[in-house]
Amino acid sequence: MALAETLHTANQAADHVSTVAYRQGMFSRAGLQKLLYHQVKALGLSAQPALHVIRKAADAYTTLHAQIDAGLLGPEYSKRRHKAESKPIAFRPDAAQPFDDRCLSWQYDARTVSIWTVHGRLQGIAYTGKPLNTDPVDWIGVDRGIENLATTSDQTNYQGQALKRYRRRAARRRAELQKKKAAGSRSAARRLAKRNQREARHATGENHKISKQIVADAQRTGRGIAVEQLDGIRGRVRLKRHQRATLSSWPFHQLGTFLEYKARRAGVPFLQVDPHYTSQRCPVPWCGHVSRRNRPTRGRFRCVVCGLAGLADDIAAVNVRQRARTVWTFVTMPDPAPHHQPTRARRRGRGDAPPARRPAATGSATKREDRATKPGRPRPRR
Repeated sequence: MALAETLHTANQAADHVSTVAYRQGMFSRAGLQKLLYHQVKALGLSAQPALHVIRKAADAYTTLHAQIDAGLLGPEYSKRRHKAESKPIAFRPDAAQPFDDRCLSWQYDARTVSIWTVHGRLQGIAYTGKPLNTDPVDWIGVDRGIENLATTSDQTNYQGQALKRYRRRAARRRAELQKKKAAGSRSAARRLAKRNQREARHATGENHKISKQIVADAQRTGRGIAVEQLDGIRGRVRLKRHQRATLSSWPFHQLGTFLEYKARRAGVPFLQVDPHYTSQRCPVPWCGHVSRRNRPTRGRFRCVVCGLAGLADDIAAVNVRQRARTVWTFVTMPDPAPHHQPTRARRRGRGDAPPARRPAATGSATKREDRATKPGRPRPRR
């Protein structure tokens, strides 16, 4: 009941924002937020849901205008386009409302959820989900990199040529706009901001697709997921000049976050392992040689000891899987039984003799007497 009323209130507020935006011809998020933020809060919403309602209405008009510009609603005087442009966008009473971490939080261990409503925050609500697989048959090692966004220990690459072309094209276009912006072009600055938002949405969508496929594969095969702990990767790795923009523009940490929460929701174990030397270590059990010479190039691996060769990302993913096996063994190892030393009374009760006491030292004088009475050395004169 509370959730239904929350949806109805949020969509009524979205209708109000849409009507005002249509009448005044203002469709930007910033303009609508400055104009209608306090009005939306007065309708019964708190701060964060009010912002989501305003963005929801602004995004709806952005989508509509994009469809019109692309000709998806017909020519200028078509009935379909006239119907779309002649009235404000309306929202159904039960339409979806976006929630973020401030409005919705999951307690995976307790299997409860806390959610905001117009009647206050509801806490401790139990939810049904997949139980955690505490006995995975194996692990899927995931290596996140610059050339390839994600490579698994199954030798599955989630980059793709289409995504590579998109990233190169976006980098070239971004560089052009940045050059014009540096020359003082205000329109270039606006277009650059829009392009950054578009690329961020595209990256988020790709990270969702990649994480969804990896988690589905792990759930289907009964395995866990292991990734490298990439804290501080920007200051740790050495990149070529053309790779720096790729590292800065792609949210690698977001991919790990998506993998973690999707894995927990599906009941798949998730681990972060030590990332050091995963791409320089030979994964052969009887070899395990670690050397920079094992990486003749950035994309290739060849062990100088045993001769194992392959793609560097595949080798790194296999090493991540092997480290996950070791870590999981220690995590699930039962605690050893406490070993109690017998007390002195119990030792005496069994007939054991008490330990002999060591004579206490009496200081430097005793040491001098020991040295004086030692055979083979004359007694010092007093």
